[in-house]
Amino acid sequence: MTVMTVEQIEHFLDEVFPQRMGKIESVGEMCATMRLTIGHEHLRPGPRVSGPTMMGFADVALYVAILAQIGPEAMAVTSDLNCHFLRAASGDHDIIAHARLIKLGRRLAVGEVQIFSVSDASRPVVHVTASYALPDSARNV
Repeated sequence: MTVMTVEQIEHFLDEVFPQRMGKIESVGEMCATMRLTIGHEHLRPGPRVSGPTMMGFADVALYVAILAQIGPEAMAVTSDLNCHFLRAASGDHDIIAHARLIKLGRRLAVGEVQIFSVSDASRPVVHVTASYALPDSARNV
């Protein structure tokens, strides 16, 4: 069961992480879905969505999935992130991130994110695995 709604997470992030990218579409049990509207600042030549944009977006999506489970915790921080770029994402379309937590413990969260271009929701463009260090103040799971 989630402890924060989409609206609560958006409000919390507006306060502690206003420079984040993307909009939350949904949160659920151990998961979150986000959308990023691609702008000029997200592009590399091609025009393709840049790698740093997709890595940062995946990082935010996993953070949102964690917040939905543990509540408002600003100091849950990325401790590891591994990114596999599978194919180019056209800069002409939004991208969608599906984040899923694999493990949520007292001190560590581990998850994966798949990013898709809305032009082809059947084939991921990026696959990310990441872990987050959770502070002592985070709700014990």
